[in-house]
Amino acid sequence: MTDQAVRTPGTRGGDGFAGKVAVLIAILATLGTMFGFIGSASHNNAALYKSNAAIDKTSAANAWNHYQAKTNRQNLSEVAAALPGTDREHYREEIRRYGVEKESIRQEAERFEASSNEWNTLSEKELHRHRQWAAAAVAQQIAISLAAISLLSRRTWLLTLTSAVAAFGITLGLFAAIPADPMPFSAGPLLAAFGAAALTEVFRRVGRRLSN
Repeated sequence: MTDQAVRTPGTRGGDGFAGKVAVLIAILATLGTMFGFIGSASHNNAALYKSNAAIDKTSAANAWNHYQAKTNRQNLSEVAAALPGTDREHYREEIRRYGVEKESIRQEAERFEASSNEWNTLSEKELHRHRQWAAAAVAQQIAISLAAISLLSRRTWLLTLTSAVAAFGITLGLFAAIPADPMPFSAGPLLAAFGAAALTEVFRRVGRRLSN
């Protein structure tokens, strides 16, 4: 009984199948490495932005402390101006000067607070992108494992599942690169996974019929 007689058409691959799967594994490994590297860069950017936010927050706190000190001095000048026998014109001038200085300090503190909020927003966006890149890299690793199993077992139908997982991860990577907001289990990546699985299944069946 020949080897071809034992095989069920379309369920087991030959030597050409092994070569194609090996190329697929290499491509998936490259994509997974790229996604992991970019994800690490996004994580580092998020940490840098968070550090900048903390610096600006500290600067804002220092400015508000300075503002409070000026307010205290202004209040003391107001009390002194109300006392009999004091140089009221002098203290009125002090009150006016402290008011001007306080306004300048208040604007500076508000600028630091606004800058801190902007850095925090950027940090959150980068963390979101990092999670997307990480999920994309994990999906490629799973796809590599499935491809390796299909290579060892010679089961071509496993490539359908491999394509679905790989497309899922690639779509996540595209969303992260845009950048877009969808989370890992939103409609876009899932539709891409189903589409890749369907397309792979069509190619597999067409190839099986052509080989008969």
